[in-house]
Amino acid sequence: MDILKIYTDGACSGNPGPGGWAAILIYGEKTKEISGFEPNTTNNQMELRAAIEGLRAVKVVVPTELYSDSSYVVKAFNDKWIDGWIRNGWKTSGKEPVKNKELWQELHALVVKIRPKFIWVKGHAANVWNNRADELAVLATKTGQGK
Repeated sequence: MDILKIYTDGACSGNPGPGGWAAILIYGEKTKEISGFEPNTTNNQMELRAAIEGLRAVKVVVPTELYSDSSYVVKAFNDKWIDGWIRNGWKTSGKEPVKNKELWQELHALVVKIRPKFIWVKGHAANVWNNRADELAVLATKTGQGK
């Protein structure tokens, strides 16, 4: 069985400022690109939105790998930060409210359903799909529209 690979990226012009997100879904020979724009956001919010929309586009649950250059997103799941946040009532280990709680909750619900493996990739490096996701996210930021 093929593995569904999802490459995600977020971009922001200013932080906060106008932002874009993108996800590329690859399954077998099929590739689907999606992207979107938000007028006033942060880079971390766009990284989260990219992962959310990438997973939301999954129609049939199959083995899935989600690739991101955001250690914020990847470590939240691989290092189980999110489990602690949930256990602590959406508070950090320092007892502060978790930033972007609503986005984390939306992403967590999709992760529980789809069970992707999170894989960190170095941004702006040799990964063609990560670079394409970055290109789409930046384009959405500049044009004010997605794909």
